[in-house]
Amino acid sequence: MYSKNTVIANPTGLHARPASDFIAAAGKFNSKIKIGRVGGDPDEDVANAKSIINLLALGLAQGEKVTVSADGPDENQAVDTLVALIDSKFGE
Repeated sequence: MYSKNTVIANPTGLHARPASDFIAAAGKFNSKIKIGRVGGDPDEDVANAKSIINLLALGLAQGEKVTVSADGPDENQAVDTLVALIDSKFGE
């Protein structure tokens, strides 16, 4: 298992378009990938990073700290790629 923390920088948070970009990027990896609020409820504040419904249900807003974690053969690359995508503000 490999994980990294980052902060949602988009002014509108992880709304539909960036969430779609995020799950598209996550879908390219074989590892199981999760995203969750730092310090949040482990049962309610964690989502499958490959599910648009789960990701949007988190309602991640600008300034929230999140952890991206992965477990699998390409876990390091998956986490590093997804954290870089969040840090880039999804091109917004």
